[in-house]
Amino acid sequence: MLQFPAWKVALIVIVLLWGGLSALPNIFSDRFLGIEPRRPATDDAALIAEYTRDLEAARQSWWPGALPSNKVNLGLDLQGGVYLLMEIDPDEVIANQLQVFAADLRSPTIDEGIFYEPPTMNGDSFVITLQDPTRADDFMRVFRQENPLVQGAIGGDRTYAVDRTGASFRITVTDAARSVFSQDAQRKTREIVRRRVDPDGLSEVSVLPQGETRIVLEAPGEANPQRLKDLLSQAGRMTFNLVNSSAEETEVAVSTGRVRAGFSLLYEQGTGLPLLIDNRPLLTGADIATANPGRDEANRPQVEFRLNGRGARAVADATARNVGRRFAIVLDDEVVSAPNINEPIPTGNVRITGSFTLDEATDLAAIIEAGELPARLQFIEERTVGPGLGEDSIRAGTTASIIGLMLVAVFMALTYRLYGLLAVLSLTANVVLILGALSALGATLTLPGIAGIILTIGMAVDANVLVFERIREEQKSGRSPLTAVQAGYERALSTILDANITTFIAASVLYVGAGGGPVGGFAVTLAVGILTSVFTAFVVTRWLTVMYLRAARPRRLAL
Repeated sequence: MLQFPAWKVALIVIVLLWGGLSALPNIFSDRFLGIEPRRPATDDAALIAEYTRDLEAARQSWWPGALPSNKVNLGLDLQGGVYLLMEIDPDEVIANQLQVFAADLRSPTIDEGIFYEPPTMNGDSFVITLQDPTRADDFMRVFRQENPLVQGAIGGDRTYAVDRTGASFRITVTDAARSVFSQDAQRKTREIVRRRVDPDGLSEVSVLPQGETRIVLEAPGEANPQRLKDLLSQAGRMTFNLVNSSAEETEVAVSTGRVRAGFSLLYEQGTGLPLLIDNRPLLTGADIATANPGRDEANRPQVEFRLNGRGARAVADATARNVGRRFAIVLDDEVVSAPNINEPIPTGNVRITGSFTLDEATDLAAIIEAGELPARLQFIEERTVGPGLGEDSIRAGTTASIIGLMLVAVFMALTYRLYGLLAVLSLTANVVLILGALSALGATLTLPGIAGIILTIGMAVDANVLVFERIREEQKSGRSPLTAVQAGYERALSTILDANITTFIAASVLYVGAGGGPVGGFAVTLAVGILTSVFTAFVVTRWLTVMYLRAARPRRLAL
């Protein structure tokens, strides 16, 4: 318990240095770090967009040499950001659901030998006309089997209603199902919006419902509303399709506009080359497990994504059978990339290269991983919001933290003398480690987050008090200073761990339940603070105490 070999000491020093260097940029201004002020003094969208790119590029640089340059992000309540009010198109939600149901009906009707022309879609309904009118009753039997109950509806209402006119059937969504579809689309859209805007889950964006079809997004620290709108305007439907290798057919399609059945004429981004795309996708976005921005061998931005098990098997089989051909990666009917299949891809790891910036690669990865929106978003209102609390609140929170730390230092020094001062030194390291961890993670600090740091200070003090009181008891029972310290830490360990583990679980539940925002900021700082306080109270303070005891060799601990 009291042994600190060289490797342990080195590890402690490395952790403390990492925390200090990671927290250091928060002391200096953006201009000192080579980063311009947060935003220009203008509302011109083009200037704001240009400034945002420069700001992100500067934050990716290093100062000086290889030191970290990330600063703790501030929440909407402290520094402002972007407010967007969006609405899901309810008619498009219903139309998409009808298309899904029309596709679902195809297989069971064919299995029963019931054939009809392709359904005619008409907004909130679609019409099926049977080739054989005598099979109308059979079709109705299949329709009833495939027509599910509305989830949660009282009385067992069906999802779809049908009106028959001879051999034609008009199928519509019931009123009970409309509300359920709207609520479900809103729930899915909120999650996709959150994953696109905050893929790491650390920016504390707030995505809240308003009614059944509207969503409110608050993004702290964001200076460019247009970037968010571009990020959320795309449906996010991604497919992998083979390319028709016939140059003659492609030229005919371009010159005449007549496209071979089963194919679509699309153009590759960047090059503008026309491509005949097979409409049957090899893969869809549902086959993508993860997507992340990265860089290729020439240090150019790219998007790297990993396929799930089914997708990996499908792409391995497809690439093995089509070596020498091209396949297109299509996002919302635009060809992002169309590489050649030089060899089979057995690993399920695919990448997209192109002429885009790192920010564009990051946004594209977020769109791919978040998945396809249930319906398009319409932007009702947008505002660039100033800080609700601002510098006064930051100053008040910082002052409260410093005063709290000073009062704790006085208490600890009066109560435990030199050992109390060692605990205060460890406590200071704890605050530095919290700031360093928040900076390194790219987390967002809100005013409740500052409260979480203050609470962490109290918890760290509590851990030291428990240890020191145990040491006092052991010394009173006649133990020597070193054995009293060892026994004190051993006996306090279980109590400290129990208290911190239960608090950590509570913070995790609070974060999951809050889903971001100011309350989520409190949970993040509390969780990070618990980890750092256990380290500083049980490792750093003990290390400092043992170093002093071995250097001074006191006959009795002045506790």
